[in-house]
Amino acid sequence: MSAEGKYALVTGATSGIGKELAKLLAQDGYNLIIVSRNQEELNNVSAEIKQLSDVNIQTIAKDLFKNEDAFALCDEVKAQGIQIDVLVNDAGQGLYGLFKDTDIARELDIINLNIGALVILTKHFVKEMVARGDGKILNLGSVAGKLPGPWQSVYHATKAFVLSFTTSVREEVKDTGVTLTALMPGVTDTDFFNKAGMNDSKAVQDQSAKADPATVAKDGYEALKKGEDRVISGLQNNIQVHMANLMPDSTVAHSMAEQQKPAES
Repeated sequence: MSAEGKYALVTGATSGIGKELAKLLAQDGYNLIIVSRNQEELNNVSAEIKQLSDVNIQTIAKDLFKNEDAFALCDEVKAQGIQIDVLVNDAGQGLYGLFKDTDIARELDIINLNIGALVILTKHFVKEMVARGDGKILNLGSVAGKLPGPWQSVYHATKAFVLSFTTSVREEVKDTGVTLTALMPGVTDTDFFNKAGMNDSKAVQDQSAKADPATVAKDGYEALKKGEDRVISGLQNNIQVHMANLMPDSTVAHSMAEQQKPAES
């Protein structure tokens, strides 16, 4: 797909998979709007990407934990008259711990970010894409969306929403020239686990199991370009999901609890 003169909007673009996706888009010639909460980090990433590719990059600092900021982002892009040809909903966070002990305010913020902002941005830009008969959306799901998640109950549930939502809207617009794709990584070497307070988890302490965010981003970008419905990044993650599909959810939940609990437990 030719990217000349086209724009991609990427949330969560200052680190991890989002940053790597922004690089891939820029290398293919897409102009970028990159979004995160921290303007200084946005400036640094913009400068880094400009060294790799001569594209126009705009930075917009918004706190997508707040639904009003997600709406404001849509309004700002519209006011500039920019057509978004590719939307990447990467921004997301988790929270580690037993549900009875975790902070409800933080969990509601995570729901607003992982679900609310994603739905708001998808709603806004899919309307424009369908109206002109062209556009692509990549939503960051996770293998977590296919697995019960003790110790990360809210995060796993938000990613189950992302998978269901993406598949449903994809079906609704299948004859319009617009595609939606879900990228489903497993444990990836990003700052996600530090932000989630999850560094003591057995799964995170197993360094050999962590995927390279650049590899995950490449898998997602290739699937986006092909208009595929979803891609599970990594052979082991594919095996885990397919094995889980053969077992009762209660059995999978117990297995996940053993994997996720603190290493000293």
